[in-house]
Order: sequence, then structure tokens, then C-alpha cells
Amino acid sequence: MIYFHTKEIKFSLKNKTILKEWITSIITKTKRNPEEITFVFCSDEYLLKMNNQYLKHDTYTDIITFDYSEQLPLVNAAKGVSGDIFISIDRVKENAVKFSKSVEEELHRVIIHGVLHLLGYKDKQRAAKAEMTKQEDVCLKALKKMLPQRHNVTKKD
Repeated sequence: MIYFHTKEIKFSLKNKTILKEWITSIITKTKRNPEEITFVFCSDEYLLKMNNQYLKHDTYTDIITFDYSEQLPLVNAAKGVSGDIFISIDRVKENAVKFSKSVEEELHRVIIHGVLHLLGYKDKQRAAKAEMTKQEDVCLKALKKMLPQRHNVTKKD
């Protein structure tokens, strides 16, 4: 199951059902089973505290992923995918401006970034980061096909 929660902020995620289907499809394409994945949308300050407490980093970040997949038993001979993904909405908004994207586009990239971490992708080395970005792009193209298209509707008198 995939869950979306907020912590200490007001935030409403759009297209939850489609996002759950998208995440599930990305995971099952790797011959893995989506188990329990929880996304928690929070503030910069909340995530900074977590970054300090659990990773001993005193920096702001857009995402922290806790992978619990190794702790789960095998299900139907396929490894389950489970974890908690914390996302700073403050950081997503700032990065959207920085990278000239909509907040929604940046949020989708960060969401799938966390899922890719749960699937074993890394981003510390240059080559690994390039592969992660490539996979994000592939996943985002798949999501774009699933989302309802926005049409410009002009009002006629």
C-alpha cells in the first residue's frame, strides 16, 4: 500500500490515485512487489531535524528515504519494496523556481527519486547520479501519459 501524509504543514497532493498507480507500475516493472510505502510531506525545518537526528547532516534537503525493504520477507519469490519517504515541500517549491519547473513537476521528480532509492538506485557518484536522473526522466514520461491533460479553454461570449 502507498500512503500520503503531511506533518506540520498544510498541503494537498493532487491526483493521489494516479500517483499510486504510477508508483506501483514503476515498482512492478522491476519484478518487485510494492509493500508499504509512506510519503510524508513536511517543512524544511521538520526535515532538517530528521537530517540531523538520523543522518547527522546539518543541511536542508528535499528528501530523505528510509528503506525497510531488506527487513521484509520475500513475497511470491519477489522482493518487496517498503519504506518511508519524507519530502520538504518548502525545498520542492524553492527548487521548482531554481530549475524553472512547476511545483507539481518538481514534486513528481522528488517522489520518484525516493522510489528509485527504494529500488536500489544511488546518487552519490557521478555515474550513479546520471543513471538516477535518466531513470527519473523515463518514469516522469510514463506519468505524463497517465495524468489528465490540461486544455486551454477559452470563454466565448
